[in-house]
Parts: sequence; C-alpha cells; structure tokens
Amino acid sequence: MAIQASAPFSMPTTPRSLCSKNYVKTTSVAAAAAPAFSTAVLQVGGKAPSWSQKEGNYPYNNVNGVELEEFDWVKLEADLYHWTKQLRPVQWYPGHIAKTERELKDQLKLMDVVIEVRDARIPMSTSHPQMDAWLGNRKKILLLNREDMISTEDRNAWASYYSRQGIKVVFSNGQLGMGSMKLGRLAKSLAVGVNAKRRAKGLLPRPVRAGIVGYPNVGKSSIINRLLKRRMCPAAPRPGVTRQLKWVRFGKDLQLLDSPGIVPMRISDQTAAIKLAICDDIGERSYDTTDVAAILVQILAQLPTVGKRALYDRYRIDPDGSCGKTFVEKIALQLFNGDANQAAFRILTDFRKGKFGWVSLERPPRL
Repeated sequence: MAIQASAPFSMPTTPRSLCSKNYVKTTSVAAAAAPAFSTAVLQVGGKAPSWSQKEGNYPYNNVNGVELEEFDWVKLEADLYHWTKQLRPVQWYPGHIAKTERELKDQLKLMDVVIEVRDARIPMSTSHPQMDAWLGNRKKILLLNREDMISTEDRNAWASYYSRQGIKVVFSNGQLGMGSMKLGRLAKSLAVGVNAKRRAKGLLPRPVRAGIVGYPNVGKSSIINRLLKRRMCPAAPRPGVTRQLKWVRFGKDLQLLDSPGIVPMRISDQTAAIKLAICDDIGERSYDTTDVAAILVQILAQLPTVGKRALYDRYRIDPDGSCGKTFVEKIALQLFNGDANQAAFRILTDFRKGKFGWVSLERPPRL
C-alpha cells in the first residue's frame, strides 16, 4: 500500500520554534533582533511528490525540487537562528581548556608554523574567534579534516573561498591518512627560511616546529598519528580525550605539538554551538540531545542533498510536516519504547557516521 505524504516537501518560509503548541509567528521585533540575513526565499513550484514515488524520481542534487547550487543557505542560517533562540544556551568550558589556553600561548612563541584543524562539515563554526589574534604574523595552514564526509561540490566551494583570501588549505581524512603527507611537506616548505636564518647566525639547523590547534574532536591527534604511522597521541571519537600539550618528532626535520581542543569561554553564536553539538565537536553535557536532534531533523529536511525522503527511507517513519521534535518522538515510540533520548542519540549517531550521505552544514559566505 502506498504511503502518502501528509505535507509538501518544501519547508514553511516563516521559521518555527521546536514545534511547541504555543507557537507564535515571528514578529518584526524578533526579526529585528536577528542577524542581517538575506530575506530572499526561493519559490518552489510544482506538485510535491508523495513518499510512494520510486527512488529513481529523486535525483541526489534535487531532492526538494531545489538544485544544490540554488539552495538558499542564508535562509537556512536565519531559520537556525530562530530555532536556537528557544533553547538553553550551549556552553562548554571544562577546566583543562583554560589551562591549555595559557600553555598554548606560551608555546606559540616557539612555533614556526601553526596548523589549524577544522571540521570540513562546519569550517566556520569550528573557527576559534581569537585564533588569528593569538597567532599574529605566524604562518598558518588551514586543515579541513573529515573530507570524506562532504561532497566534491562542498570541497570545491571551500577550496575556492579560502584560495581567494590567500589562505593555504589542505583537506584530509584523519582516519585513513589522506592529506597527511601533503600537510607535512607544506609545513616544512613554509618554514624553510628558519634554518637559513640560523645558518646566517652561525647556529646549527633544527627541526621545524609546527603546532596543531583547533576545536575538540576535529581530529588533531588522529592526524599526528597518521603522519607518524604509529599511535603516539591518544585519540578517540569524542571531545576532551587529549588533556595536555605534547611535542612529538616526525623524522629529522619536523616537530609537531599536539594540543587539547580549545573553545571560547563563552560561545555567543548559538547557531554555531548547535552545529558543534550536531557534529560531536563539543562535550555532550553542554546540550540537550533531544533538542539538538530535533534541529538536525529540521536542517536535513531542508537540505537538497537529503530531504524528507532520506529521513523516511532511513527510519520508515513519515516526517509529517516540518516538526523535528515530533519526528524524534515518533522514532522513540516506534523503536525505543518511548525513550526520546535514545531516539535522539540514534539520529545524531546516524548523521555522524554518514548514514545520510555527504552532508555539509555550511557553505562559504559570499565575499
């Protein structure tokens, strides 16, 4: 028997909260408090397909009737801003991070080049707001890890964005080691002048010192282990595993500093904080799993590369409109005896393991 969709694929143009019964449409006052996002909304025409249509009628880059290159990422950010306003703020600043910041600032004086690691799914959200101020004029390499979790279109978009700004960027897959050797060669080439200056002063050459820094769980230690081809630094798929700074030697020419993940003392951008939670780049005690999973469902339902069809195919549950929280509750009732936390954890785990395909949650801003 064919299952008919209870709502069209396209999301409402007025952003909702997390589907509370007392939902009130966004007023001009609330809109004034939002960041200066574009108000352009794509008008998607045609009849919305039903759930019963064959998968062949859903091209990967046109799931919701919107081509990927036409998708309004600015509107998605605006919606996300309003969705997060109703939630408890996500804040996470364990004691070891404050200690790490102090020690890292001291170690920066010894570094010839700094490698900043970010999550390729959310490069903007994993950019520390104080990093450039700490680095000053030191040479920097931007490493976007988890390249295997984004599409070729996403990769090209970010490569072009940073290239236009003159930023050297390397893409890597820390689990398989792809990009690690290129990173090592680039670090040495950027610091080639270090030993030239030492020889001019009559000093012996020394290894190039490269510090690897970034948010928690973006893959810093895994990248070092891949470079060294052995497990020298503790690594695990959760934030907060690395607790202290550690210098390790890579051959005769390169020294690497592994550092714990650092986050701002206070995260003012809550849309970025939610993305950190979705991608598991921040401690799970800092957020409500059910709320984060509900927002993820609402994001996935809008993305052209995913859409409601992918949610239905994964769980065999009708997303039924645009309410992420309702969808989480349905999964809880059908699969987890009503346990919403287990249902939320399942959705987040599926996303983190790539069960919805190559999904980037950000695209570069327009320059």
